[in-house]
Amino acid sequence: MSHPTHLLGFPRVGAKRELKTLLENHWQGELDEASLLQGAKELRQKHWLLQKGAGVELSPVGDFSLYDHVLDAQLLVGAAPPRFGFDAATLTTAQYFELARGNAAQPALEMTKWFDTNYHYLVPEWRADTAFAAQPERLLSQIREARALGVAAKPALLGPLSLLWLGKAKGEPFDKLSLLPGLVAAYRELLAALRAAGAEWAQIDEPILALDLEPEWQDAFAPAYAQLSPSAPKLLLATYFGDVSAHAALLKSLPVAGLHLDLIRAPEQISAFLPDYPADKVLSAGIIDGRNIWRADLSALLARLRPLAETLGNRLWLAPSCSLLHSPFDAAAETALDPELKTWLAFAVQKLNELKTLKRGLEEGRAAVSDELAGSDFARSQRQTSPRIHNPAVAERLAALPANADRRASAYPVRAKRQQAWLKLPPLPTTTIGSFPQTPAIRASRAAFKKGELSAADYRQAMEQEIELAIRRQEVLGLDVLVHGEAERNDMVEYFGEQLTGFAFTAGGWVQSYGSRCVKPPIIFGDVGRPAPMTVDWARYAQSLTAKPVKGMLTGPVTILQWSFVRDDLPRSAVCRQIALALNDEVRDLEAAGIRVIQIDEPAIREGLPLKRADREGYLAWAGEAFRLSSRGVDDATQIHTHMCYSEFGDILPAIAALDADVITIETSRSDMELLTDFGRFRYPNAIGPGVYDIHSPRVPSASEIRTLLDKALKVIPAERLWVNPDCGLKTRGWPEVDAALAAMVQVSLELREQLAQTA
Repeated sequence: MSHPTHLLGFPRVGAKRELKTLLENHWQGELDEASLLQGAKELRQKHWLLQKGAGVELSPVGDFSLYDHVLDAQLLVGAAPPRFGFDAATLTTAQYFELARGNAAQPALEMTKWFDTNYHYLVPEWRADTAFAAQPERLLSQIREARALGVAAKPALLGPLSLLWLGKAKGEPFDKLSLLPGLVAAYRELLAALRAAGAEWAQIDEPILALDLEPEWQDAFAPAYAQLSPSAPKLLLATYFGDVSAHAALLKSLPVAGLHLDLIRAPEQISAFLPDYPADKVLSAGIIDGRNIWRADLSALLARLRPLAETLGNRLWLAPSCSLLHSPFDAAAETALDPELKTWLAFAVQKLNELKTLKRGLEEGRAAVSDELAGSDFARSQRQTSPRIHNPAVAERLAALPANADRRASAYPVRAKRQQAWLKLPPLPTTTIGSFPQTPAIRASRAAFKKGELSAADYRQAMEQEIELAIRRQEVLGLDVLVHGEAERNDMVEYFGEQLTGFAFTAGGWVQSYGSRCVKPPIIFGDVGRPAPMTVDWARYAQSLTAKPVKGMLTGPVTILQWSFVRDDLPRSAVCRQIALALNDEVRDLEAAGIRVIQIDEPAIREGLPLKRADREGYLAWAGEAFRLSSRGVDDATQIHTHMCYSEFGDILPAIAALDADVITIETSRSDMELLTDFGRFRYPNAIGPGVYDIHSPRVPSASEIRTLLDKALKVIPAERLWVNPDCGLKTRGWPEVDAALAAMVQVSLELREQLAQTA
């Protein structure tokens, strides 16, 4: 009895971030287009051959992207945003990157989080007159590439309903679903081209099925797929990230050849599908965790799969729960990692082997994979009993917290008066989000220090020089609240995790965040504590250089949790509270050192929101408590900031307000201040800084563009509660563009202050 294995997607950045290197060399003019495209081709072919060698029987084709798979999906149906003036049928590589990164005339496409992950996708723009036309050549050429290598190719596409839902309506208001007939026609043509090219199967992803869909969106699936299926290859409709059992009857009735279910996030949903499962459909069991790095319990998984195999026979397929895009590449490359901890881990390459073991165990029996099962059992037992996992002092501290420990002493209006009494800030105060450019010199000093080629004293001197440079440039620019620039930090999460207990770090555990941007999430394997101050000396030094206030900069507990690979033997809420108390120690030490403006960044708080509305209240309660715990006990005069970016906040604004930060800064430039409409309607009570400068693009905004955005903001937020700042940190930008953009930002702020004074 055969149980085919397949993947929904694979890490496209490469084992050593080869894609990042290719892209950035190309953007810097060091690599021509032909070399970029050839390098990308060689990388994806290497990945296909790796999958084939690991026994994967159907490899995804089309999951590899030069920037973003959602942007690629738009272009496959000819939907390039008209404001750029590009024709999707003749789109050049340079134009593709302009859509993603902007150009002199147009800002880049808006960016937001891919469901509840830390991957950022480019938001499609729909207009009432958007026309669609299939452009299948990119997929067809990759099918030919895979076939030439002897790889069985399964083209993977984002489904039409999900693509449409993920986009935003632009121009005059209209119902996005009115575009579905034209979009389905383009998909029908696209799928027909794949079938004509010899594709036996096509994977079509509809992740929005894991959401609480409105009835009209649910009702659109049956007619859409009735039109798609007749001319398509066999369709495997893939769902992931949550429970889709509410749609079981609908999904079983669709004219598709198979369904994929995420049995890691929602293992219980299988019970809604097995009864009366159609005899003409395969069922792909997403049984290996595509979003975490812990080694699978193969014995338990094999036992779970056995009754499925007995019921479904050859119609049971095996796969990871979702695309391995969210997994690091290969744990075997981690030669410096603690040997015991390393045995607990499975990255993408190891997950392929786990899949292979499960397949063989089902087909040949447990005895055929006894060694693999024994290894899995041993690693699991060792992890459960390891003394490094638990620290009783951490649990005791949490248990001893008094009632309302997470509440500030006074309400925001009282605090605001006390803060302004010493800050004496002008109207529309200017600041930045925290980081400044990580120059080659900074990176070289850090690398030399880590290699032991630079002493601790020399490294500190180098970083202090960079901090002084950042302070002086901010003073010249005329910013009101300064930052030290974070020269000493490699990453906003990793930097803190390296100084907390319960964290481990990899050398090459990179995952893609967007485009060429990769992050290397820490691994939280045990109880979290803070042995010593982490940022105090750097902040104290920066404050000694200037009479202006300098913000202390911390990453918040929810973001550290979300942007790490988290232990699975404790509730996430408990881990988050541990992190919060560790950060609270840092906040209090900063305050004691004279740092009385402290930013606790929480860009991931919306990202962590459960996809189902019924689960959100509980999450928001513990996430909000964790944020407030991190600043517990500070004086009313200490100003607490937070920052959030690239997420939709409209549906959780009460929870955002309940964080009770004195100042919140948010991303709004790519959305043209659209997000502020929600904040204004809600009457957000505290101070707010809507971003006026898109830092994820090399494009420098003009003063007039910034003025337009701030004029919009002033219609929503009272001037006395409005701050002026970029969208996010500036570490990925260069100093010339940073200087130009911030100079324009300060100029506009000064002009508006004068205008406000005249009006008053």
